[in-house]
Amino acid sequence: MKTTVVLAMTADGKIADRDRTAARFGSPQDQRHLQQQVAAADAVLFGAGTLRAYGTTMTVHDPTLQEQRRSQGKAEQPIQMVCSRQATFDLSWRFFSQPIPRWLLTTPQGAIAWQHQPAFERVLVAPERQNPAAPVRSQDGRSWDWSAVFQQLSQEGLDRLAVLGGGDLVGSLFEADLVDELWLTVCPLILGGVTAPSPVAGNGFLANQAPWLELLTVQPVEQEVFLHYRVLRGRLADK
Repeated sequence: MKTTVVLAMTADGKIADRDRTAARFGSPQDQRHLQQQVAAADAVLFGAGTLRAYGTTMTVHDPTLQEQRRSQGKAEQPIQMVCSRQATFDLSWRFFSQPIPRWLLTTPQGAIAWQHQPAFERVLVAPERQNPAAPVRSQDGRSWDWSAVFQQLSQEGLDRLAVLGGGDLVGSLFEADLVDELWLTVCPLILGGVTAPSPVAGNGFLANQAPWLELLTVQPVEQEVFLHYRVLRGRLADK
């Protein structure tokens, strides 16, 4: 399964402000680019924090992109999958009325409340890692066995996955060496703040263990820059 992380960040590398409010600093060009990435995916994965911040998700609303998906034998909308350990959501959020297939990835405890609810078409239980390096914390998916999760998603017939944040989820996937490519839109503002989240959170990497990237394209569009990277899988910074 090919996994693409798609994020917009400020010029100082923040994906939200210090209060972690919804980031709406991307331009219409960035929104168009995000929609294109969503349209290319079989499923979109995001953390509960991202869903709580926006209350909604990016859908494919361009008729050309919808027709492109239909011509490929796909549904107009990809699966929208939220991952959360506790799975405490508000059904009044717009997300639950959007015309999309909704899946939930959660723990056995989180699944209980939703297994007989029509809010999610599928409720998948993520296996926990055996002896995780870090203690179990509340962030989305920090202690999950993501390799096993991805095997499960592949068995569900998913070939392309778009990951839209947040930083803890992205950090977990990098730690598991499951990210294939990265799209970053650099937006022309500064947020600063030690509590403002960055694109990759979690435990982080030592310098000699950091994943390396290959820059594929650089595209300036008005005041933004679109960066496309390929992840050099298995390569460490000391090699």
